[in-house]
Amino acid sequence: MKNPLFADAVVIGAGIIGTAVAYELAKSGRRTISVDRAPKAGYGSTSSSCAIIRVHYSTLEGTAFAFDAYHDWEDWSGYLGAASAKELDKARFQKTGCLVMKTQGNGHLTKILDNARSLSIPYEEWNEDEITGRLPGYDLRCYAPAKRMDDPSFGEPGGGRIEGGVFFPTAGYISDPQLASQNIQFAAEAAGGRFLFNRGVSEIPSAGGRVQGVVLEDGTRVNAPVVVNVAGPHSSKINELAGVTADMKITTRALRQEVAHVPAPEGLDFEGAGLVVSDNDIGVYCRPETGNYVLAGSEDPPCDPHDWADPDGFNRDFSDQATTQALRLAQRMGGLKLPNRMRGVVDLYDVTEDWLPIYDRSTIDGFYMACGSSGNQFKNAPAAGRLIAGLIEYCESGGDHDKEAFRLKLEHIDYELDTASMSRRRQINPDSSFSVLG
Repeated sequence: MKNPLFADAVVIGAGIIGTAVAYELAKSGRRTISVDRAPKAGYGSTSSSCAIIRVHYSTLEGTAFAFDAYHDWEDWSGYLGAASAKELDKARFQKTGCLVMKTQGNGHLTKILDNARSLSIPYEEWNEDEITGRLPGYDLRCYAPAKRMDDPSFGEPGGGRIEGGVFFPTAGYISDPQLASQNIQFAAEAAGGRFLFNRGVSEIPSAGGRVQGVVLEDGTRVNAPVVVNVAGPHSSKINELAGVTADMKITTRALRQEVAHVPAPEGLDFEGAGLVVSDNDIGVYCRPETGNYVLAGSEDPPCDPHDWADPDGFNRDFSDQATTQALRLAQRMGGLKLPNRMRGVVDLYDVTEDWLPIYDRSTIDGFYMACGSSGNQFKNAPAAGRLIAGLIEYCESGGDHDKEAFRLKLEHIDYELDTASMSRRRQINPDSSFSVLG
């Protein structure tokens, strides 16, 4: 075995949340070593993210968490701190706002708006004319429930119309999610953190009920009293490797997902319109992409099957799922044409049973988890980094998180987050959307 390395904390995973965790730990004075099997930060599932920044969530805790992190994206240089003053190609936050259609399926956004009002999140209620004024030619007939393209009634309106939506100005998307992760990596390194790439984890030893560090596939041992699992779609395998699954009521699995990239219809300047759109009626969300393209993803309506996958071997070819999503969007955007060869991304989410994340300690002292975060947590990375760093400080200082959960005073808004809502031992949250919307 090679000579061991020593750290105060090992972070497994260097995606957007992993780098944010490493950054906050390094800023707090801990010597951190981040390890990732990929060659670069943000190279895994983070690079495939639509990287949408939004503040509407199904739960009050989720809404507050997202609104807090939004302020970091809006002031990206401020978040990166001293690193931002150096030569650094920075990811850009395209502040477009997000339009969410009011539908029967989402309760006409009653709960969403209650959450927004309680946190003083700005929003505007738009009627049909305001929607079509921003999106000319947008067809507002109801098509619910969302269907697959092989359904005999696919494309036939179901009766009624979308009578309005809610526009949240505090929303948009990140131009390059991989670059955003590398920005945070640079900031973490400036604070003293270290990153090891092309290094998988083969063993997570523990003794006397406490984690001892990690052993990498090349034989390198990193001794550390704290290990954080931020391995994305591999998080369940890392938890099994560490032996921490026995007391978990909420678990994670890797879910295969497809996002279609299609050209906007002729005459519709969707890139210029600059809107993220969430449309429960057709079960699709979309955002602009450079070149007047539209990214179309599934909002996980009941008709879309869950394709659970092995993160070490899954099919990266497009199926009829991407085509179905694009055709559902074409119900709204008349003239949307599918390319002869579908383009976009096929990758994995890391999801829990209720699609809400696990930010928690584990049954082994010193082993922490930031899991189940794919699909709806990219936007929360800065806040998640602060949460995990605060949780580690609380537990390592003697706090009994399982009996009295750590409470995080959010950085930018007047809200104290009860992290019991993100526990591995929680019950499935009935307030969740049970979808990528969180």
